Amino acid sequence: MSKTTAMKLSALVGAVALALTGCSAGTDGNNSNLPTKLGDPEGSVSILGWPGYVEDGSNDPSVDWVSGFEEETGCQVTFKPYGTSDEAISLFKSGDYDVIAASGDATLRLIAAGDVAELNTDLIPSYADVYDFLKAKSWNSVDGKVYGVPHGYGANLLMYRKDDVTPEPTSWSVVFDGASKYSGKVTAYDSPIYIADAALYLMSTKPELGITNPYALDETQLQAAVDLLKAQKEHVGEYWSDYLKEIQAFETGDSVVGTTWQVIASSMSADANVGVTLPTEGATGWSDSWMISSTAKSPNCAYLWLNHIESAEANAAATSYFGEAPATPKACDILGADACATYHAGDEAYASKIWYWTTPIAQCLDGRTDTECTDYARWTEAWTEIKG
Repeated sequence: MSKTTAMKLSALVGAVALALTGCSAGTDGNNSNLPTKLGDPEGSVSILGWPGYVEDGSNDPSVDWVSGFEEETGCQVTFKPYGTSDEAISLFKSGDYDVIAASGDATLRLIAAGDVAELNTDLIPSYADVYDFLKAKSWNSVDGKVYGVPHGYGANLLMYRKDDVTPEPTSWSVVFDGASKYSGKVTAYDSPIYIADAALYLMSTKPELGITNPYALDETQLQAAVDLLKAQKEHVGEYWSDYLKEIQAFETGDSVVGTTWQVIASSMSADANVGVTLPTEGATGWSDSWMISSTAKSPNCAYLWLNHIESAEANAAATSYFGEAPATPKACDILGADACATYHAGDEAYASKIWYWTTPIAQCLDGRTDTECTDYARWTEAWTEIKG
């Protein structure tokens, strides 16, 4: 770690210390579980997250935003990566982890189950610098209570091989109603949350269904999305969840069009000659959140970690390594304008076109109170039906 990095991290930890001087983890006097003060670090913190979110230099000596945190706080980090949101929830319920980095298709499930704690963002000084359009959203907050602080965000984009897909697509129709043209070479994300991509397309093409939020589907609306995805399946060559497999499929030509992430497009060889676009209908996407276990064994270290990962230098390092937009504009001061432009960081107009992953629940997220919406368990059942 550079001296500059160490000095900046020291200043951040110092800011927390000034705010929390001489205090131990505790609550206010109003029967609230929300901590108002922190104390001495416990000496360790156990973290669960997506691969690449917690790097200590062991995979690449030049990629490390953990060692300095450990040196400055005394909190030794243990990290376990997971492969899917369902796996993350299963692991987190063991009670072995203090902190989790969760996507929006998991956060509301964690909140509803009582597995994560409400946060006092006053104890996370770096949170003040986070983009406002990522704060207190439906996937990280409930009833005005904040349960998660943003890590980074991105859109599920449309990627295509320019030599094979003509004219250059501007709509998701190329993978839905027009998928037969590329039958066997269409690819789609392998998760129940992909049902929202179909619902988003139907919002534009079948307004009579009355869909206003792709994560708030009553049974009739869900069935329309299921029917669309069943029709698409006839033309899907591969469903992907491992981004390395999608890279390989596009480079070999086994896939020529489908949903992707910007980091995948940026990792393609020039020979693949791919294009990537945010279609006219908009896109689904993710804004991952850092959350603290409601039974955390090291709540003080957990809060210090959240403050660290929200800091400009750590957030810049983590999001650029993973390939997504940072959560704070100060990270762009470090990464540079070109790097942030690639991911449209801070571009509110672009961000407004993204429907961030949010766990479907029975209480309709679009505000309807006269009907019940389908929850994630129903979506999981539907996804199994779609794939056969």
